[in-house]
Amino acid sequence: MIEYVIYSFLTISIVFNFLGSIALHRFPDVYTRLHGATKCTTFGTIFAVLAVVVHALDMLHRTGNPKYLQMAFHSVVALIALLLTNPTGAHAIAKAAHLSGYLPKRAVVDAYLLKRKGGEKNESCNS
Repeated sequence: MIEYVIYSFLTISIVFNFLGSIALHRFPDVYTRLHGATKCTTFGTIFAVLAVVVHALDMLHRTGNPKYLQMAFHSVVALIALLLTNPTGAHAIAKAAHLSGYLPKRAVVDAYLLKRKGGEKNESCNS
């Protein structure tokens, strides 16, 4: 039964990572590509780490060897690092793209550009 849980987590991880690669190919600009790829790879990694943790805890239960607890702990620490750095890195790339003049393809209101120019946001967009 545990193997099916691990395989399902790995399958979900593969699907999310595959969708992230499609997002890099299909979306029109850097902002939507970053959004799609960052979300999908983050969720893909979450499910891959869940598979590792389930496997490690199962092996810990079967063998009693503490190296499996260490493996689960290291996987969770790596996941926490990814959860902190993945959105931060995507934000930095998006801000650099915007500052270099690469604007969104179909933006109705570019609030960041208005803020940089000293303008005010449209009042109808504040709802």
